Amino acid sequence: MQAAAITLPILIAQDVVSVWMFRRSWDLKLVGILLAGAVFGVIAGFALAAWVSTAAVELSLGVITALFGAQRIWVERAGRHHRAEQCAALGGACSSAWRPASPARSRIAGGPPVQMYLMPRQLGRDLFIGTSTLFFAILNWIKVPAYLALGQFTHQNLVVAGALLPLAVGSTVLGAYLVRRVSGRLFYLLMYVLMILVGLKLAWDGIAGTGLSFHSATPLTKRVA
Repeated sequence: MQAAAITLPILIAQDVVSVWMFRRSWDLKLVGILLAGAVFGVIAGFALAAWVSTAAVELSLGVITALFGAQRIWVERAGRHHRAEQCAALGGACSSAWRPASPARSRIAGGPPVQMYLMPRQLGRDLFIGTSTLFFAILNWIKVPAYLALGQFTHQNLVVAGALLPLAVGSTVLGAYLVRRVSGRLFYLLMYVLMILVGLKLAWDGIAGTGLSFHSATPLTKRVA
């Protein structure tokens, strides 16, 4: 919770820079749809928090994300085109159901469902970034009252956030500069590859969190002995 409280002001500052740099490059209808799913997801996440562990969500979301990234690469390399509505339906369900399960990891665990909703629509590079950026910018402000109510914006946390702020803003500007020099096709390919990597990392964290281990089984000889 403390880490999330330190990160949130930094993300909000980055959002200001990103929204400005990609101003008017967004689809407000898609942003509205995503926000409706996110609000439902936040409510569902808090309601299910007592029964569903973060590790289980990470494992499930990680597997779905990695498979989605691999499937999109296979589809595009094979030259096939699935209807956007079918993939968007999957992405919409994921974005509403899984998004809030770990609020402190919204940029990691929340990013893949949003990408699963937007990517099959084959938006232009700037439109994709602008739409997702505006969505996260609004969503981060929605989180502020909750952290205020929890008393997490302490002097110590804000000082740490302020110290990290210049690096965060600088990296955001550099990232936008580099993205605009990548072709739309290469951009999507890189996003799919990163989704696979993020999915595998989430799945690994989920396995570690559930206590599963591929090396935990007792050898047969020891069990017999």
